[in-house]
Amino acid sequence: MPYQAFDLTGKTAIVTGGNSGIGLGMAEAMAQAGAAVCIWGTNEDKNVHALARLHATGAKALALRCDVADEAAVDRAFAETVGALGGVDACFVNAGVSGRGPAPSFAEMTTEEWHRVLRVNLDGAFFTLRTAARHMIARGEGGSLAVTASLAALEGSPLSAHYAASKGAMLSVMRALSVGLARHKIRVNAIVPGWIDTPMTEKALHGDAFKTRVLPRVPVRRWGTGADFGGIAVYLTSDASSYHTGDTFVIDGGYAIF
Repeated sequence: MPYQAFDLTGKTAIVTGGNSGIGLGMAEAMAQAGAAVCIWGTNEDKNVHALARLHATGAKALALRCDVADEAAVDRAFAETVGALGGVDACFVNAGVSGRGPAPSFAEMTTEEWHRVLRVNLDGAFFTLRTAARHMIARGEGGSLAVTASLAALEGSPLSAHYAASKGAMLSVMRALSVGLARHKIRVNAIVPGWIDTPMTEKALHGDAFKTRVLPRVPVRRWGTGADFGGIAVYLTSDASSYHTGDTFVIDGGYAIF
């Protein structure tokens, strides 16, 4: 008999930033495993395209326009998700932005740029995690929360201090919540991607500098893709991870240890 714990039939998951890249890779895998999935994104065209891909799996799916930096928008989107799909079993806090344009030195970074990144990557994560935690506590059936961090949280990123700060914070928040929410049967984990070919990174990764200097340092000798995050999403949503919390999953093709 096939191992049944990875069957997500009857479960519902939210993926913020789920209309492309890592988020869509996670959403598609969970849909294929039987879950109902709601993706949140700010780009309506991407939402429509992503929703079509989810429906192609035969899954029940929903796409909502939501700017996670807007507290009220997060509350509305969560309520709409519950109304359409039922109780939420897993929430993947994946929405994020990177630094804008040619990276300035830290000494030259503007206050506006600092807050632009933290509003989405940190405040948006807080609003989403808080709303999901409230729902799961009230529902009383436990659940899974997962945050997408970055290798920038673990390494020195001299031109991305604001991005690194937001992603490092995600690891600390994850550890705090994993302890504080365990009594409610809510597990909390972090996913740390390496160099992944997504709309956010494609310009850099396909440039000559990255191909010659960075790619040779990736032991598996390729950039990651959104699909590489499907397995971890299914695992963290499934009953197979019911005793797994407070952990950091580095998915980087071996880059960090080479």
